[in-house]
Amino acid sequence: MTAFLGNILGSLLKSVYDMLSSTGLETEHFSYYAMAIIITTIIFKFVLLPVNLSQTQSSKKMTELQPLMQDIQTKYKNDPQTQQRKLQELYKEHNYKPTGGCLILLIQMPIIIAFFSVFREPAKYAFTEPGMYEAMNKSFLWMNDLGNPDPFMWGLPLIAALTTYLQSKIMMNPQKQAGTKANAQAQQAQSMQKSMMYFLPVMIFFSARSFAGGLALYWVISNLFSIVQQLISNRSSGKVKEEK
Repeated sequence: MTAFLGNILGSLLKSVYDMLSSTGLETEHFSYYAMAIIITTIIFKFVLLPVNLSQTQSSKKMTELQPLMQDIQTKYKNDPQTQQRKLQELYKEHNYKPTGGCLILLIQMPIIIAFFSVFREPAKYAFTEPGMYEAMNKSFLWMNDLGNPDPFMWGLPLIAALTTYLQSKIMMNPQKQAGTKANAQAQQAQSMQKSMMYFLPVMIFFSARSFAGGLALYWVISNLFSIVQQLISNRSSGKVKEEK
């Protein structure tokens, strides 16, 4: 499955690269390859946008329902069958599917893994003609070759870590508003998310130091797209609440 999807996504990267190659926009420090990575990542994020929006809505709905779920669990703690029935009625009333977020994530994961593989091995999935990838200009600003790891710790690895942190922080903001009425289980989940908000960027930073620069660039652009998407989503949610 990964190889199949990787070949499709690799063809997309190659098509974008070929299109850019005809523009004459390449400079010494900004290669067609770097441009192709940025544009292909944005296209990829737009393709997955409906799925990501569904996942975001599912997460928000779960956060909003947590106080009501806690009330039911407390009220019927000695009657599991009634508790389950009441929870199902609550889900139906609010049009919420508890497994929806998991299913959406399962749909995304094979595609994301395949795209990750494309940028990890571009010569295998995209630039398959013998010697093509090796001969390409792969510069990006301070980097001479996006096929190699960034030689500077303050470069793409640090930017990848910072954008990962910002994305996690922005995603947590709406949940904090609902946290005042959240139950102990929800607060524990939020505490775990807060820990991940600090741990994940550190892990990304050290991992990106060994990634090919192209892969790190993909990660940064993907994060920036998600940050903008989340900010727009948060703002839209805020307007809806004000109207109510």
